[in-house]
Amino acid sequence: MNKVRNGILGLCIGDALGVPVEFLDRNELRRNPVTDMIGYGTHHQPPGTWSDDASLTLCLLESIAECGSINLTDLADKCVDWFRGNRWTPHGMVFDIGIATREALDRIAHDSVKPEMAGGEGEFSNGNGGLMRILPIAYYLNANEQVDFITAISQVSSLTHRHPISIMACVFYVKYATYLIRGYNLQESYLETITYMNENFAANPFFSRYERLMSGQIGQLDERDIQSSGYVVHTLEASLWSVLTTNSYQEAVLKAINLGEDTDTTGAVAGGLAGIHYGLEKIPQQWIQMLSKVKDIESLCERFEAVLRKI
Repeated sequence: MNKVRNGILGLCIGDALGVPVEFLDRNELRRNPVTDMIGYGTHHQPPGTWSDDASLTLCLLESIAECGSINLTDLADKCVDWFRGNRWTPHGMVFDIGIATREALDRIAHDSVKPEMAGGEGEFSNGNGGLMRILPIAYYLNANEQVDFITAISQVSSLTHRHPISIMACVFYVKYATYLIRGYNLQESYLETITYMNENFAANPFFSRYERLMSGQIGQLDERDIQSSGYVVHTLEASLWSVLTTNSYQEAVLKAINLGEDTDTTGAVAGGLAGIHYGLEKIPQQWIQMLSKVKDIESLCERFEAVLRKI
């Protein structure tokens, strides 16, 4: 159960650390960097408040825990329920949602679009809203190798983001997380994931967008070469760079957040990986205690883990 909590709490805490400074630029954060769990700021929320990143991650975790498998209809229902303020909000309201995610959930709720067809398919629909919520799939696919890896991730991503660039980002992240779950170190997981991506996506016309990640050298780049916007490629690069260039959970998430711009999502995506790698005992205890609804999140992790043991 700890391995599930490691990643999920790691993600939620990274999200909550980034919420108060979302949209601030890097220069502003250099002058006044995030060093601890604070509140208010951009969204006027108390310390420990997570955003849509954690909310939709928890919807996916809960859907698998209840259904015992990936059920896109159930997942879509839970995501729409969250959008209406009824499920997995930190304080009973939705205060942050990306444009593409909002449009996709509107299509599901009002236009009866099938979940796997709801996400935007244009190249300009490659925000990080699929990547930020995909982590639970790593645990599920690690436990159930009979399920087709790429198909499952594509379907879950496509709920909000179904362009190949977004799907490849999700596959890369989930594969990387899967190696970490199995005990590989950060660099080994990176190199193994590169091999997997080359084997499965080399012919994809959009694969070149990942040239920097696929070089195996992302950890050697200078901070000025790392972008931290809401574009999914930027988020994946920034998150990997943050975990590969630090030596602790705390260092990794704070480095990710202090890149600026989409701070909550970069913090969440990096935090999930760092949580798996370093473990719950290496996450500052005061951050865990400050996290909104932490007992509910831990209980859900236990339910999810119980389902995995039966697979």
